[in-house]
Amino acid sequence: MMDKQEERLRKSHVYLLKNPKTCSLGGIILMGASEVKDDVPTAYTDGKNKRYGRKFLSKCTDAQVNGLVMHENGHVFFRHVTHHRRLFKENAKMANIAADFVVNSMIVELDDPNIELPPGALYNEMFRNWSVIQVYDYLKKKCKEKGGGGGGGGGGSSGDNKDQDGNESQGQDNDSPSPETKNKQTDVDKLCENLNDYDSLDEHDHVEAEKHDQKKAGEEIDRALREGGLLAGILGGNKNRQIDELLNAGVDWKEAFREFILSCCIGKDDYTYRKFNMRHLANDMYLPSTHTDTVREIVVAIDTSGSIGQEELSEFAGELASICETVTPEKVRILWWDTKVHGEQTFASNYSNLRSMLKPVGGGGTRISCVSEYLVSKSINAECVVLFTDGYVEQNVKWTHSAPLLWLITRNRDYVPSVGKKIPVDAVFA
Repeated sequence: MMDKQEERLRKSHVYLLKNPKTCSLGGIILMGASEVKDDVPTAYTDGKNKRYGRKFLSKCTDAQVNGLVMHENGHVFFRHVTHHRRLFKENAKMANIAADFVVNSMIVELDDPNIELPPGALYNEMFRNWSVIQVYDYLKKKCKEKGGGGGGGGGGSSGDNKDQDGNESQGQDNDSPSPETKNKQTDVDKLCENLNDYDSLDEHDHVEAEKHDQKKAGEEIDRALREGGLLAGILGGNKNRQIDELLNAGVDWKEAFREFILSCCIGKDDYTYRKFNMRHLANDMYLPSTHTDTVREIVVAIDTSGSIGQEELSEFAGELASICETVTPEKVRILWWDTKVHGEQTFASNYSNLRSMLKPVGGGGTRISCVSEYLVSKSINAECVVLFTDGYVEQNVKWTHSAPLLWLITRNRDYVPSVGKKIPVDAVFA
């Protein structure tokens, strides 16, 4: 027999499934388990299952319960828990906050009086249509300017409930008017000055998420989104624009490209006693300083067989330049290839003009194996290799180079490489 909060959660599910504005997420809402727990401070998801705190639910109005359910399922929909592991390992608190800004922007955009952001929710209109990485990078830069810092890696949970001004949220009876409004703006400058005083609304169970088969989980989410789209069609609802983008493009290729490069090149900090930490010498504390290995070389091999046009190449080069300005590798080696490597260009230090300096050569058939052969024969030791190709390559690709490999495929999205990770980008260039 359901208690009061379990019944309210069930009613929220029914409302959201019947609502033309939210029914397209019906498959996500029904996916996994949705449970009310006594030992959960607010709510959390592991990327599939959703848990809600009984005490926190009792502090929410019915509209805020609807908002909380949309919030948790929004994290599942956007695949925040699994897709941004690097960010959560680097700074869990900041990653949680960035993910919350993205989800809450989606909720506010619904403009439904029966769906409100729950107590403690972070929202700012400036982050509308931003990705988690964009918000995270912005907060990271702002915190550095403001001196807010923020917590490091780890779990990044929200044990206490605080409102946008950092005050304790006392909650209210379900029949009382809420002091929160779904359009209340979070002062981002104040947040960045005092990041440690802020918590994201909910927790994310990364330990449990690690146990999931990521490929299977992704397929389950895609299936749930398609089921939600069918439900929206039956009920005459609007299919969410972002659902179409996820299903058609699979992922945001720029975001996934950036994530791949950063995951290969970041996280090399180590400690050394060769140079003491100067900040602590005045206190007679001889502590090691942080030593960061230099990011050596990134190899980008670009297909010149004919189907990749100048517009596509220019957009790709612009994104590559932006990433390199963040990572600052010692060298970026561009290889131009079709059936063989026809030439290479190398860039170092200043990557801002990379787009205008590219000089493609080649234009014949396609044999991707020539890139691996070239890298091995030249003993090129790269942090990672990126292949920018239309995907129409030979049947038996022989790839023996050992660096992490990413395929950016502009046309043949059905091609499955035998080695490396594939990101289809044809939807972007259509």
